[in-house]
Amino acid sequence: METLSENRCFDGVQGVYRHASGSCGCDMTFGLFLPEEAGDGPVPLLWYLSGLTCTHENAMTKAGAQQWAAEQGIALVFPDTSPRGDNVADDPEYDLGQGAGFYVNATQAPWAPHFRMWDYVAEDLPALLAENFAIDPDRQAITGHSMGGHGALTLAMGLPGRFRSVSAFAPISNPAGSDWGRKQLAAYLGDDETAWARHDASLVMRERGFDGPVLIDTGSADQFIDLLRPEALADAVATRRQPATLRLQNGYDHSYFFVSSFIEDHVAFHAEALWA
Repeated sequence: METLSENRCFDGVQGVYRHASGSCGCDMTFGLFLPEEAGDGPVPLLWYLSGLTCTHENAMTKAGAQQWAAEQGIALVFPDTSPRGDNVADDPEYDLGQGAGFYVNATQAPWAPHFRMWDYVAEDLPALLAENFAIDPDRQAITGHSMGGHGALTLAMGLPGRFRSVSAFAPISNPAGSDWGRKQLAAYLGDDETAWARHDASLVMRERGFDGPVLIDTGSADQFIDLLRPEALADAVATRRQPATLRLQNGYDHSYFFVSSFIEDHVAFHAEALWA
């Protein structure tokens, strides 16, 4: 593992690191904020999964989450959204290929050799964090924005017992039923839609739900709301009678101005579960 930078931040450290990923078969970069308390021993960890076109850096510099994580004494990890490099497949469109991993393990050419973001977030990066940093692996929570909200929800429900709480900002809630999802799931997983189901938050919510607190925020003025399909997730929550808080925030759009407006709520929400 290579340290690219470390900066003092709210009495903790905001670092950026690069490592060889066995899951993705290439070098991967991630950001990690460790609060001051990490100097005394392992601290809880909140994952933040970013959306389309993002790297590890977007949320790390725009969300303003470190201040609130420092107040709560929890760490934040900001993974990249896809494998990258000259030998990694890409697509000229912004919503497929590098920057658009969709948190799945691709099975189709040319994506299969590197696009294994489910394994990267579920196995590869957690092992690296536990080995190298003061992280408590038994106290983890997960959140994300847009494509990252989709990933946070599907990983939380798909890995029972891993995460104590899950939240999302404007998640892609029903990718199997949306143009933001059908294209990518077909490209990465093939045309058999049964293989898509475990990566659709609304379908997984109906099937198994989540054994813990759930918080979802979406802006009423989100320019992509028809692609996000929050109503599909709300219907699944109601059908399953899943305890959850789903909020439609009046006048907010899809940007990081929206995320930064409600990140304090989300960090506090997760801290309550992580320190329980």
